[in-house]
Amino acid sequence: MQVRAILTSIVLVAGLGTALPSPAQTPADQLILDMQQAARRGDKARLASLLPQVRGHVLEPWAAYWEARSRLEDFTSADMQAFSARYAGTYQEDRLRNDWLLLLGQRRDWSSFAAEHPQFRMGDDRQVRCYALLVDQLRSNQPASQLAADEVRRLWLAQRDADDGCTQAADRLYATRRLPAEDVWRKARLSAEANRGRATRDAVQIVAPEVLDQVGQLLDSPVRYLAGRSVAASKLRRELITLALVKLAASDPEQAATALDTKWSVQLSAEERNWVWGAIGKQAAVRRLPSTWDYFSKVQRDTDLHDEMLVWKARTALREGQWKALSTTIQAMGDESRLDPTWIYWRARALQKIGSEADRAEALQLYESIAGVRGFYEQLALEELGRKIEVPPAPPPPTPDEKALARSNPSLQRALYAIGIGLRSEGVREWNYATNLHSPGGMAERDLLAAADLACEREVWDRCINTSERTRQAIDFAQRFPMPLQDSVVPRSRAINLDPAFVYGLIRQESRFIMDARSHVGASGLMQVMPATARWTARKIGLTDFTPGQINERETNIAIGTGYLKLVLDDFAGSLPLAAAAYNAGPGRPRVWRGQAGSPTLEAAIWAENIPFNETRDYVKKVVSNATNYAAILTGQPQSLKARLGSVGPLAAGAPDPSKELP
Repeated sequence: MQVRAILTSIVLVAGLGTALPSPAQTPADQLILDMQQAARRGDKARLASLLPQVRGHVLEPWAAYWEARSRLEDFTSADMQAFSARYAGTYQEDRLRNDWLLLLGQRRDWSSFAAEHPQFRMGDDRQVRCYALLVDQLRSNQPASQLAADEVRRLWLAQRDADDGCTQAADRLYATRRLPAEDVWRKARLSAEANRGRATRDAVQIVAPEVLDQVGQLLDSPVRYLAGRSVAASKLRRELITLALVKLAASDPEQAATALDTKWSVQLSAEERNWVWGAIGKQAAVRRLPSTWDYFSKVQRDTDLHDEMLVWKARTALREGQWKALSTTIQAMGDESRLDPTWIYWRARALQKIGSEADRAEALQLYESIAGVRGFYEQLALEELGRKIEVPPAPPPPTPDEKALARSNPSLQRALYAIGIGLRSEGVREWNYATNLHSPGGMAERDLLAAADLACEREVWDRCINTSERTRQAIDFAQRFPMPLQDSVVPRSRAINLDPAFVYGLIRQESRFIMDARSHVGASGLMQVMPATARWTARKIGLTDFTPGQINERETNIAIGTGYLKLVLDDFAGSLPLAAAAYNAGPGRPRVWRGQAGSPTLEAAIWAENIPFNETRDYVKKVVSNATNYAAILTGQPQSLKARLGSVGPLAAGAPDPSKELP
């Protein structure tokens, strides 16, 4: 009875909107944490013994999910129905249903799958969707409709790793002549290009199982495979040669280019040739090889390339100043890429550079279509129209009724409670389910603002920011760009002549203001400092008594993070894009990316778009964009992203070498 009273009080406290509990605040909380660890170990007995002790806890659905998931292999449809009845409408119910549907698909239990799938609310698992489309085909005993066939094709081609559901659905489509062989070979090429051997083999198994041994050989050693062949007389042989060249390009684009030019080009079809040159060009662009544009220039038809190739061709055209080619390359992209603000902005720039008066008018329309404060290219478009970045008018705050609805949402309650006792991953997943997936299309705008308001009030800044960012019409800067810890960040930054807006822009991207954030590579705290970097910086800024355990302390993390950022910024002569790249990827890489003596000086936006690491490219753009918005908040004055970006080029002749000591 005493435990039950404690649990009941926890539920009431969570519903009243008080401060988040501290980790393991109660004995019952500790039992929940113990169950999470038991789930990670796969300890079924421990989970089963603890579950009765946490009945009635706010996080009971998580405890029940872990216990049920541990014995899923022995589950029956009746077990799933019993779980659904007890935890109806919860994230955990639908998460377990997702797991159960995947298992039913793997077992080919199509009747049970068909019975359970209509209850699946989230609908965000591609493999489950492929199974569902396959079941529809099998149960109707009719060829798939064109709409279903197109969906399977899209899902299958988008899956980078091998999966059973989409492969089985594609196999069925091919067998019933609803998926052409060209699309199956396309999947094989995409998988070989991405170094996904199993997915490559799965695709070839569908279209040409008799050559699987050769596929294994060309994946293991494309050089040896190509050396042992002299003629590609048939369509099947040409596809195998294409696969080998694509695989070779992934490791050595220059060697692949030589092989294509000297031996295989005349034997391949125009489409096959274009694909291989696109693969070579993409890999050369990532490596920043001087021959990159020459490789892309050999592509005779851009529509033979997939979007990732076209994106890298567009980036190379930017770097080379090939504005006409940039425009045509963007036009060849699929809708998803072409309509991204990145390529809307750059196509507008291209039209301005090379176009007629009508083209320049179209460029202005393109700028208008994306201009705003929402992101990097939206801000640049705003400036192209002669306007600056300002804080937008705040939307009406959530009403008491809207706030009450957010506070009474059981998934949001569980999410906040889970985060509060240290189960951040579980809390984030449940929060995202409540805001994005529980209802089709996610929460409405006013509900999102109220949920973000709740997260801000509880100082769960990552959920505050991410939830507010989902609104399309209303933009609440107080939610999207919060400034906690001003008493530490602002004076510390100004004391070392560092713009606090830049610091806030970086923290927002690094940790979303999560004090105990830890990355997969070991970076810690608000400013995500690596242990070795922290020790080096502590010595540099005079923190003689620093110990590694202090890195998550607020003041220490800010002192070391801002100190290191200032050293990096000085090392790169005040360039925000170079400093941000160095903070994310280490200073050695942007020193290379800025080019050697004789390399051109580029607009920083062009330079940033050509950063070869996806994470760092995104990071640099977001940090500088964030900093621009934070500057508008801190100063109350219109700001220029272009002014912050400047240009990037090699060191001036005779300039001293940058510090090699900087880690």
